[in-house]
Amino acid sequence: MKFSIITLFPEVFDPILNSSILKRAQKKRLVEFELVNLRNFGEGRHQVVDDRPYGGGAGMVLKADILSKALVSIKKYDRVILTSASGKQYKQKMAQKLSKINHIVIVCGHYEGVDQRFIEKYVDEEISIGDYVLTGGEVPAMVIIDSVTRLIPKVLAKPEATVNESFSEKLLEHPQYTRPEEFEDSKVPEVLLSGNHGEVDKWRAEMSLKKTKKIRPDLITQKD
Repeated sequence: MKFSIITLFPEVFDPILNSSILKRAQKKRLVEFELVNLRNFGEGRHQVVDDRPYGGGAGMVLKADILSKALVSIKKYDRVILTSASGKQYKQKMAQKLSKINHIVIVCGHYEGVDQRFIEKYVDEEISIGDYVLTGGEVPAMVIIDSVTRLIPKVLAKPEATVNESFSEKLLEHPQYTRPEEFEDSKVPEVLLSGNHGEVDKWRAEMSLKKTKKIRPDLITQKD
């Protein structure tokens, strides 16, 4: 799988892409990352990539023609995603679908936004990671890359690690415990020490539902 990221700040990706799971996935040749510096396609001595919005208003807008040049520079791709505060909210099911695509281009939104003409002609999907506004689309791009990469077959040493995670079945993951058996007068639930896998599974399902009802009851009532 390949990610091509169009961004004004390629340097911010290095610590993330070259650490932990993402670094190992690259070494295994399971994923490839290409950073495309939008500034390289800018106009004039100052490599301008944005301009004032027609109709007035605060902020600057990324130019459609500059973004188009950056996109054209990328060899064959399957889907173009724009990180945008006004996009569709990102969820685990979306990550699962994206993990089956061979080559994804992520355009990192910035400033006041992106010229709508570029969006209409080239963007397949606008994605938001939450109902808040960030300085730029780099952090959302990292979130998408990380969440998708770990779902690619053979990336994780234990494939089953992605099966019963939070949001996989509209429920939060059950509480987890490890050694020591007792911590500050709090003990690990007896059922987890019983060795009875059937009872453990039952307890985990109950705790998962209980936790979801308490923290994210909206997940249970969601239709999609």
